[in-house]
Amino acid sequence: MLEQHRLPIDRIHVPVKRVRTLDPAKVAALAEDMLEHGQKVPIRCRVDGKGPEMRYVLIEGYHRLEAAKALGEKTIVSYLAQARVF
Repeated sequence: MLEQHRLPIDRIHVPVKRVRTLDPAKVAALAEDMLEHGQKVPIRCRVDGKGPEMRYVLIEGYHRLEAAKALGEKTIVSYLAQARVF
């Protein structure tokens, strides 16, 4: 089972391809729901780098991340995906 982590929002990188898919109306609706009920579903990220240069790369949950930012949140609940080694 995946373990939930609270990640600093300012350390989460959103790939350029994802940025183009943003729907402001969906972000506003999610922000309103999160304000009322809290974050229901964690986002999904992967670790990129090590040490002080480490960041997280968003895999899933761009609208939830933007809704949390709009609410002024500093952290967000996320599942961390593990990279597969072949």
